[in-house]
Amino acid sequence: MLWRVRATLPERPGALAALAAECGAAGVNILGVQVFPGVEAVTDELVLSTPDAWGEPDIRVLVGRSGGESVSAAVCTEAALSDQPTRYVQAARAILERPSSFPEVVAALFDADVEATGTTQDVMDMTVGEVQVQIRRSAPFTATEHTRGMAMAELVSDVLGREPHPHPAVAISESRRLGTGGSTPEYGVEGHSVIATIDDVTVGVATVLPTDAVEPGLHAVELEVDPAWQRRGIGTRLLSDSARLATALGADAVLLTTRSDNQAVMPMVMASGLRGRIRMAGDVLTVRIGVRDLKPLALTGRRSRGAARQGQ
Repeated sequence: MLWRVRATLPERPGALAALAAECGAAGVNILGVQVFPGVEAVTDELVLSTPDAWGEPDIRVLVGRSGGESVSAAVCTEAALSDQPTRYVQAARAILERPSSFPEVVAALFDADVEATGTTQDVMDMTVGEVQVQIRRSAPFTATEHTRGMAMAELVSDVLGREPHPHPAVAISESRRLGTGGSTPEYGVEGHSVIATIDDVTVGVATVLPTDAVEPGLHAVELEVDPAWQRRGIGTRLLSDSARLATALGADAVLLTTRSDNQAVMPMVMASGLRGRIRMAGDVLTVRIGVRDLKPLALTGRRSRGAARQGQ
């Protein structure tokens, strides 16, 4: 049976050798080692092959005999033996191909979860543009891993910041084709919705829904752009204006919900200049955006002319 084991060992010569000796005496084979250095202690990640009858308590006792502390162990597969630099390169490639996959890819990279599991967990915060991502796991994240996570987030931020990206709506109705041509959109407020029109034809709508019954102050936003007018920044402008409209309606935060494979969500939130927290659960991706400090959007039917632009 294969186990991925983490333990903190004293920072002294022979500490890892003592653990290797205990493993040898117990008939346990060390197949992989990754070292995360520290000042007073070192965190080692081991891939161990143990007798089939072994469980986590047996591993804790084994590592404890050699002076190991903060021991965590989980059953793993041969994938745990993959070359670490290769894993990071593959993860970066996957994220750049689909930016919205950043939470799940990074979580897999660090053997963590995007959502809390109910047990005591350490949290790593990463920021892509203005989008905050959190991953969690029972084993504490090391300083080295925090640095790696930050570097990964900075890489994605840099690439997304330099390259143009489409900004379609979070929800798209394929059955409607509301406009064509190259006119400049106008934006106005009607009730709890921000409407984008071109030549008096509606090409996009963002609606602030009633407050959440469980969490007062949280409003969902439904955002839709006509497929013929996607990739022109209309979704970004609608998101920005609807967040400000929600502020005027007394909201503390807004919530967008879409499919986990929607590639445009993270670039759209980044382009809007809003601060969001992205989470994934199965096939669902949500972005929570705090709006309390935004300048409220006037609750009028005014029309403002001008194409949406990144960062607006």
